[in-house]
Amino acid sequence: MPYIYLIHWNAAEAEERAALLRALGYDVRCELPRGRAFFRDMAQDPPQALVIDLSRLPSQGRDFGVNLRLQAATRRIPLVYVGGGQAQVEAIRPLLPDATYTTWEAIAADLGAAIAHPPADPRVPTSAFEAYAGVPLPKKLGIKPGMAVGLLDAPPDFAEILGELPPSVTLRPGAVEGCALVIWFVTRQEELEREIPGIAARLGTAGLWIATPKQAAVRSGSVAADLTQNDVRRIGLTAGLVDYKVCSIDATWSGLLFTVRGPRKRLT
Repeated sequence: MPYIYLIHWNAAEAEERAALLRALGYDVRCELPRGRAFFRDMAQDPPQALVIDLSRLPSQGRDFGVNLRLQAATRRIPLVYVGGGQAQVEAIRPLLPDATYTTWEAIAADLGAAIAHPPADPRVPTSAFEAYAGVPLPKKLGIKPGMAVGLLDAPPDFAEILGELPPSVTLRPGAVEGCALVIWFVTRQEELEREIPGIAARLGTAGLWIATPKQAAVRSGSVAADLTQNDVRRIGLTAGLVDYKVCSIDATWSGLLFTVRGPRKRLT
């Protein structure tokens, strides 16, 4: 049966928005995405449209739209952004000009039009990192003023790589508890599998960046590693974490951002 997929980062508000869409006659699926499996499942069973609410976590909503367009199997799915402020919309529009931008008050007409006229030749972003071109690394990593950031096994020069930090940020080597964000550098699969259950148990609501060497750096011999991002994602999921963001840190390192996975919920 045809359906639409709604992404909203607040469960109570998602219930309200899904009810509105159901009242318009749509079958609605609404559960928080599960990393790369989300796009694989969507390619196998594509919705009539992907509706993303920008009122919460707009940068993540932008990144989901970019990744939708990067996959050949999903790039022609109508993409509908709802709500958000003008600044959030204007930051996304150059990346995804063929998406529909609307409000919940106008969703009935605009969603119907988007489904009736899916993009025939959508713009494909150059990469998942296009939105971050020229963005300082602390902002890409989500480091905010006053934040305590735990660093696990970070390179000795990582503070220099980060550059200027927002006001009152503290870097805490070796810390997990009491941090709003943790950045963990890992090169070996055995180490990741051994240590991740304990780190996940101590995270609470903090985000966890797991940084691993890029394959180009491994091939060049500049760093030794036996991990790929697929390995990291699989091991993270096994430990009860789910990834939702990717970041190129420098020429050597890239990271996946994880959070503790909550109960998955589908609204029908």
